[in-house]
Amino acid sequence: MSNVPDMFRLDGRVAIVTGASSGLGVAFAQGLAEAGADLVLGARRVDRLEETARLVRDAGRRVVTLATDVADPDQCQALVDTAMAELGRVDVLVNNAGIGTAVPATRETPEEFRQVIDVNLNGCYWMAQACGRVMQPGSSIVNISSVLGLTTAGLPQAAYAASKAGLIGLTRDLAQQWTGRKGIRVNAVAPGFFTSEMTDQYPDGYLEQQQTRIPVGRKGDPAELAATVVFLASDAAGYITGQTLPVDGGMTIS
Repeated sequence: MSNVPDMFRLDGRVAIVTGASSGLGVAFAQGLAEAGADLVLGARRVDRLEETARLVRDAGRRVVTLATDVADPDQCQALVDTAMAELGRVDVLVNNAGIGTAVPATRETPEEFRQVIDVNLNGCYWMAQACGRVMQPGSSIVNISSVLGLTTAGLPQAAYAASKAGLIGLTRDLAQQWTGRKGIRVNAVAPGFFTSEMTDQYPDGYLEQQQTRIPVGRKGDPAELAATVVFLASDAAGYITGQTLPVDGGMTIS
């Protein structure tokens, strides 16, 4: 019988995290490293990736960084190629890169809408596609969706909500295609409100107003979300695929 705590370990595995230069991406990279994984980090702001890389090294793990705009399929492929060349394998993908807008629907330009879809939805597909070609059985993809793919939260976020809802559909379909045939599990998390660069842009008083919808009564700690990602990436979640797990303090039940 397996030792249950050992099932959460990621020793000997290689994880790619996109959007790893700030916010939740940093927490994911650090959590995966603490669980034993070596890391490949991608983000557009490559100068800030070194700060995340230092956290990975402090956890005693190897790390590779590469400037990556996930809206470009060629750059997604280059990130995976780098992982294979430098670390020899890809076992985990955390599709975290994302952007948000809060533009009223009658004023949002085609360019603004397309940019959000290109990064948040298309970028996750290009990354999953590149990883799916090299991942071995037992690998795991974790897509970072949002509770706004499941509910609304008082701001005009049509592009963001559409991209995150689309990612939930993509998660189901890739799980159906790859889990049985390739042994790759594909799941998503739907975070509620966690401190990040995105929440820094919210109007004054907005988070306090939304907090009344959260039974737990507070914002989430990024370490709590990172722990959920580590769980889904690990053998502890070996019988879970195609699912979206809200990590929202109960917001979606209110």
